[in-house]
Amino acid sequence: MENRLICICGPTASGKTALSVALAEQLDTEIISADSMQLYHGMDIGTAKPTAEERRGIPHHLIDVCEPGERFSVARYVELADVAAQQLLASGHIPVVVGGTGLYMDALIECSVFTGDETDLAVRIKYQQLAEKQGNAAVHAALRQVDPEAAGRLHPNNLKRVIRALEVFEQTGLTLDEFNRRNKRIAPKYDAVKIGVCPVEREVLYERIDRRVEQMLEDGLLQETQRLLDAGKLIGTAAQAIGYKELLGYLQGQEPLDACVKLLKQRSRNYAKRQLTWLKRDDKIHWIYYNKHEELETLRQKATDYLVECGVQ
Repeated sequence: MENRLICICGPTASGKTALSVALAEQLDTEIISADSMQLYHGMDIGTAKPTAEERRGIPHHLIDVCEPGERFSVARYVELADVAAQQLLASGHIPVVVGGTGLYMDALIECSVFTGDETDLAVRIKYQQLAEKQGNAAVHAALRQVDPEAAGRLHPNNLKRVIRALEVFEQTGLTLDEFNRRNKRIAPKYDAVKIGVCPVEREVLYERIDRRVEQMLEDGLLQETQRLLDAGKLIGTAAQAIGYKELLGYLQGQEPLDACVKLLKQRSRNYAKRQLTWLKRDDKIHWIYYNKHEELETLRQKATDYLVECGVQ
């Protein structure tokens, strides 16, 4: 059991939460969230944070650990999640890690510590604005001043990677080569059994996403967004959360509600595509694909069969 994790991943609205709770009940263990937005207090409906009823008494770690607007880095996530995982393992329980933020899940498994602050967008925005005003060459020149080796490898028009190298330097004080050297582990800290869940047909996933958005609105998403807005909490990374920013046009009297809801559904679908792109690059994920009418019990049994194959009883 030493340093073993069970990781449940998949796109938004794919059924990760229900499966993870069912498995945690079965294995008498607890859940560690790997969701970059469920970290925030008060952002409940829009982040699809599991309710008390959905958690079914299973303790969930790394939920509600900071305030909206507070800076929260990947490194901080790894620090807290690693502590939770080690405590569970020391008590004889295999943690179930679940969430849609693949970066967080991967970082925990690797337990890399020099990750920088992926959520601090100030540096990125600064250099994006510099590129718009003065061109890509000006951004490349800024990199050449602090990290000439990285600048020598990167073409000025490869703006995304040039800015990333500048982010690393300004957030950690390290050149890109030194950052990568320190960030590299000989082997991952955790032995992760990874299970992905997703409908067979993409349209079924989209239908689930649409239903989730409609349920969020019924549950009070507009009111939650207004409360966060009135409290001045839709700032920083929290302001980028899908589920809130799409409704601001309506709340500020600029757009009709149906247009904002349509935009929210579309952006949620686009996010699901990005999640799948990230996850599909990992050939260690065992995918459980299900049809429209399959029940949770069927998914739980398929996941259990795979866990048994992997030596998890």
